[in-house]
Amino acid sequence: MTTSDEQIVEQALAGDADAFGEIVRRWERRIFALAFGMLNSPEDAREATQETFLAAFRNLRNFRGEAKVSSWLHRIAINQCITRQRRSRVRPETALDDETESGGAQLSTPAHASPARQAESRERTEAVRRAVQTLQPELREVVVMKEFEEMTFQEIADTLNIPLSTVKSRLYTALKQLRMRLEVHGTEVAVR
Repeated sequence: MTTSDEQIVEQALAGDADAFGEIVRRWERRIFALAFGMLNSPEDAREATQETFLAAFRNLRNFRGEAKVSSWLHRIAINQCITRQRRSRVRPETALDDETESGGAQLSTPAHASPARQAESRERTEAVRRAVQTLQPELREVVVMKEFEEMTFQEIADTLNIPLSTVKSRLYTALKQLRMRLEVHGTEVAVR
């Protein structure tokens, strides 16, 4: 039987020194992926991930059991990303990094595809990344959580502490803007 995240938090609060390390192991990759989706920089995403877990550890006593640990961590991560963006005033066109170094979400291209097809796929992936980075932060965070993190609408609403209808409205607006931006640049990408 697997121990739930909430049970592990209880163990950490009871003095188990290794318990919080298990939370980090379970959530580190997803929090990094979320931070990368928001910041589009591997270095910034790594730092935001570290800051997220440090903030979570420092505020462990404030964790309310009615929230899920995943929602709590995602909210902390989003706040870290927003703070980092404000502090550094990163413009979307300067925040892009080499996609092979980033390890970010990629559009699917079969491994046996021709080099030309693989290059075309990389170009589409980069165009989508650039388009996502041009969205307003509140739209970008919903897109990243839904499309890259594959969170449900309810999980996003819980994480951001906003109504479900607001999540759906923001996602609709964001996807509409992405379609328009990608069409302008002649990029054919299926955006759900």
